[in-house]
Amino acid sequence: RSLYREKFGATATQDPLYQALSDGRRMTGMEHWLPLLEERLETLFDHLGENDIILRDAAADKAVEARREAIDDYYQNRVRAQEAEPGSYRPLEPSALYLGKEEWAALIEARPIHLASPFPEPDGERTIDFGVEAARDFAPERAQQANVYEAVAHHVGKLRRSGRKVVLASYTKGARERLSGLLEEHGLKAQKLSDSWQEALGSKTQPALLVLPLEHGFTTSDVAVLTEQDMLGDRLVRRRKKRKPAAAFLEELATLSPGDLVVHADHGIGRYEGLTQIPVSKVPHDCVALEYARGNKLYVPVENIELLSRYGSESEGVALDSLGGEAWQRRKARMKERIREIAGELIRTAALRATRPGVVAEPDSSYPQFVDRFPYEETDDQDRAIADVLQDLEAGRPMDRLVCGDVGFGKTEVALRAAFVMAMSGKQVALVCPTTLLARQHYSNFVERLHGFPINVGRLSRLVPAAEAKKTKEGIADGTIDIAIGTHALLAKGIQFRRLGLVIVDEEQHFGVAHKERLKALRADVHVLTLTATPIPRTLQMAMSGLRELSVIQTPPVDRLAVRTYVTPFDGVVLREALLREHYRGGQSFFVVPRIADLPQIEEWLREQVPEVKFVTAHGQMSAGQVEQRMSAFYDRKYDVLLSTSIVESGLDIPSANTLIVYRSDRFGLAQLYQLRGRVGRAKARAYAYLTMPADRSITEAAQKRLQVLVELDSLGAGFQLASHDLDIRGAGNLLGDEQSGHIKEVGFELYQSMLEEAIVELKAGGVPAREQFTPQISIDAPILIPEHYVPDLDLRMGLYRRLGELEDRNAIEAFAVELIDRFGALPEETANLLKIVEVKLNCRDAFVAKLDIGARGAVVTFADSGFPDLGALLGYIERLKGAAKLRPDSKMTVARNWPTPEARLSGALQLSRGLARVAASGEKREAA
Repeated sequence: RSLYREKFGATATQDPLYQALSDGRRMTGMEHWLPLLEERLETLFDHLGENDIILRDAAADKAVEARREAIDDYYQNRVRAQEAEPGSYRPLEPSALYLGKEEWAALIEARPIHLASPFPEPDGERTIDFGVEAARDFAPERAQQANVYEAVAHHVGKLRRSGRKVVLASYTKGARERLSGLLEEHGLKAQKLSDSWQEALGSKTQPALLVLPLEHGFTTSDVAVLTEQDMLGDRLVRRRKKRKPAAAFLEELATLSPGDLVVHADHGIGRYEGLTQIPVSKVPHDCVALEYARGNKLYVPVENIELLSRYGSESEGVALDSLGGEAWQRRKARMKERIREIAGELIRTAALRATRPGVVAEPDSSYPQFVDRFPYEETDDQDRAIADVLQDLEAGRPMDRLVCGDVGFGKTEVALRAAFVMAMSGKQVALVCPTTLLARQHYSNFVERLHGFPINVGRLSRLVPAAEAKKTKEGIADGTIDIAIGTHALLAKGIQFRRLGLVIVDEEQHFGVAHKERLKALRADVHVLTLTATPIPRTLQMAMSGLRELSVIQTPPVDRLAVRTYVTPFDGVVLREALLREHYRGGQSFFVVPRIADLPQIEEWLREQVPEVKFVTAHGQMSAGQVEQRMSAFYDRKYDVLLSTSIVESGLDIPSANTLIVYRSDRFGLAQLYQLRGRVGRAKARAYAYLTMPADRSITEAAQKRLQVLVELDSLGAGFQLASHDLDIRGAGNLLGDEQSGHIKEVGFELYQSMLEEAIVELKAGGVPAREQFTPQISIDAPILIPEHYVPDLDLRMGLYRRLGELEDRNAIEAFAVELIDRFGALPEETANLLKIVEVKLNCRDAFVAKLDIGARGAVVTFADSGFPDLGALLGYIERLKGAAKLRPDSKMTVARNWPTPEARLSGALQLSRGLARVAASGEKREAA
């Protein structure tokens, strides 16, 4: 406080930032007062030793100068803003926060700094040669060995005999543990060290195992570093396997907060109260606490958490069910019957398409030449999506495929390839998109890529001159137009295609009901390809239910960076700095307002506050010629800023535009904001999005929630999570019409979706009921939980429990264990027990065991209602246990064993469940044969 008064005077204590810091509150801008809060500020040079080698890039001096100018400009703007608006904070001089020109020069002069260059000095005197070479490729040796780990052991032996110290680098601690055990099994004992390079080089005998996340190793005269990729040709522990898109979509819906309504598959709607520990035989066991009607409580063991599903967003006026009552079971049975009817109608619709012959289109000899024109490298997901679409076109039945990919992830290229193949097969293609600007962009892209090929491209939209539109319509009718690109004008009743083979729908969520009905008429026997970044619930449900094929592009293009997103009150200084930063780095900016009435105010602000940039205005009420002219000028970089309404929302691709400012962002929907943010960050440069709110008035709770979601979803490829959040905020959608909303309210969204999927699978199998789904109940006297000291965050623990319920086999459990070790450290005993219980449960499900009670003197096995599949095989298994097991008259099986400790009981449960699962599997195989 004394420093502040000394700096700004005793009368300056009304400054809002001063007040906030005095009250212990955080406030935007407090980082600029760091010198008042810290005794001394440190620089990078304070952390470097005298002998540390410093390398500088050739462009460093220019970057330092540009940064210094930007800092000074920001300071001057903030001073002016403080004088004009006493409510904003006072800035400190740049010299208080940053190194001055002379200080920087003195620090640089005092140290030996080397220029980083791929070209050595001719005389070699000033060149530092580190004497490091790439690790020698031993893939051929690895290929000759039957076992890759034996090849590694052999190769490491050769390196050691050459006198080199061998260091084996793993990506993670969990991977190091596994690699150590696998190599030891093949005769190579390695020393697991703390992640210390000095310790690794100091150890004399064995190879050292370190956690070093390197792609490839290297060798020097006395050291050889081998990575997992060098040794195995791949990483030992890959990322968690991507689940089907439906599961990814529902992942966010699965998060629970106390007070939320949840649905238990057997007991109905209850209220989630949190995670609690229940002592079972005096040992702790984590359970999910639920409240039901009349205050009754139900505790669900965490290993059975898959029995629970979230009810949904519209929970007002929903009554809790009664524990033990019959109302829920009656309601569920009634719902099952209605869902069977819905599923039947959906199946009939899909079957009608499947029975009609579709156009067969295959890539011809010119296809590779067309593909070579794609200026980027395809991502793995993009390759898969293209392969899926081409396979559908060759299959001879009408395609109905949804391609989901985040904004800028390459969906258009999938459409281009499909359109080219279809057009070269002699059939017409219709590409329908929601806005005139997007249609214009698609037209430009298609014309450029198809130049030189015998394909005519036409366009129809409000921006197309009347003479050209007339010519296009005639060309569509007589077949001279091969690819027609346009807005909903393409869906007009007067448009008749001569030989339509493929309809591509871009951003389906923007089309209304009437347009979709027209699309349905076109779809009868043609191929349909739908592209979307934020799928609507109906579209996703159809994909999840298996009624539409689904391809997902989740891999971002190479070098793509996530967009930095800020939600902030409208601050003229911050926004001026953002626009100027983009301008000075040679880029362009979007300034988006929600209403045409807001445009004059922002135009005046731009003229007065940021005179350095040139801006142009565009909106939907302008004439087609005006919009065309202004957009073309912005494309051609004649303007720095495009001020517009949300007409720029869909699909525009301007890589040079990497700053977005949204005025009154609280007036936009969540998917709208996400699409707007997708207009920037489409190149390798870092992009910024500023979502502004009115500084002097409050916004609605829903708007606040939307903006918060968007800031949290700042990773690349967040479209699915966004779709789920949007669904949660707005409420669930449906497949066939409004009549389903009541069904969803009766049982909750997730359970409704699950029941629908089951009904569709059953009908597809010709009415044969699916195998009975049940959740085995495991009762065992051992501590089973993820302790709070191991994972302190409650939401994270709940998420881990949820994922445990989704594991499908032993390999998945092992991979999950490795991930836990990597993230949180060595497994506590209780968590290791939990993983064993999950494996026991999976085995019991395979063995048709509904309940397994394990005690100190043995076990009691209760089979599911459907019974064990092969009674003869079960009796044979009981006989092999030599009197220790018996089958009781009530069809329960007892096993007499001495298991005095929790470890012995868990081990016994694993052995027993594995044995029963093997016997059940062999019985099912015999029955199938």
